[in-house]
Amino acid sequence: MKESRMEPEMVGPLFQAVSEELSKSIVGQRALIEGVFVCMMCAGHALIEGVPGVGKTLVVKSLSQVLDLKYTRIQFTPDLMPADILGTNVLMQDERGMRHFEFQKGPIFGQVVLADEINRATPKTQSALLEAMQEGKVTVFGTEYALDPPFIVLATQNPIEMEGTYPLPEAQIDRFFFKLLVEFPDAFHLGQIVDKTTQDDTEGLKKVLGAEEILEMRRLVRQVPIASHVRDYAIRLVLATHPKEKQGTEMTKKYVRYGSSPRGVQSLVLAAKARALLQGRYNVAFEDIKIVVLGSLRHRILLNFRGEAEGIQPEDILKDVLARTPTLQG
Repeated sequence: MKESRMEPEMVGPLFQAVSEELSKSIVGQRALIEGVFVCMMCAGHALIEGVPGVGKTLVVKSLSQVLDLKYTRIQFTPDLMPADILGTNVLMQDERGMRHFEFQKGPIFGQVVLADEINRATPKTQSALLEAMQEGKVTVFGTEYALDPPFIVLATQNPIEMEGTYPLPEAQIDRFFFKLLVEFPDAFHLGQIVDKTTQDDTEGLKKVLGAEEILEMRRLVRQVPIASHVRDYAIRLVLATHPKEKQGTEMTKKYVRYGSSPRGVQSLVLAAKARALLQGRYNVAFEDIKIVVLGSLRHRILLNFRGEAEGIQPEDILKDVLARTPTLQG
């Protein structure tokens, strides 16, 4: 195994430096910034949900600047085709008049890829992201093209305007490491937003980290130890979201059709390891697992008809699971 050149105690201060730099252009959104950064550390992807104008795009673009990573944006629309994302072969002519095909890369060939309003594209186009998200490469006309690491897809969707949209299938949603919700800012933060956006402020964002440091963090995250009883707690939380499992809570059995997939517990453990590093610890605590539960599992729970009819949200199920699942098995 390759030894990491970054020490565990360096991760927290580096993230703090990133947050301070981002505060020059972003008001609040600490939870969103930390969630996206954890995804970056864990080589995962995030689905970001929030109403228009709350800063989803600004956070993603600003983070790419601070991390000195290539930023690309894909605006999803119903007429978008897979080739518009991946790229295509174009007939070219050289100086001798000889013609040949040359591959022109699409916007997926970035390092921080913003998939804006992903639920507005057709399923065929949405699926074009799958190989890139899972494998870190794309295949066009039988030829594989690797994507430059670190590679992360940050997809946004509007939870209000659903007319003319194509909801992501469960198999594709499950490929997102986190689902992050962006809350509407309060009066204090609205005031700060007005001040920042209506005055002459030309201060740019500075680079704090680079690709090599992010890759070092990714290696370091997987070296963080987790005690067996903490790991077992994460497993029992995931099993408690399944109505047919003995660990399933009464609320789960009443309102849930399908619980979290195995990717859910993988996300729980990896995100908890990343959070431990951000807190300056080299071990995973129960509290780390609890804090990342909503981001890791909210998009992996499928409600039944009764749950949808009664307006139950996945967060309600997960909060009940947290309240009724003991940290230590008696």
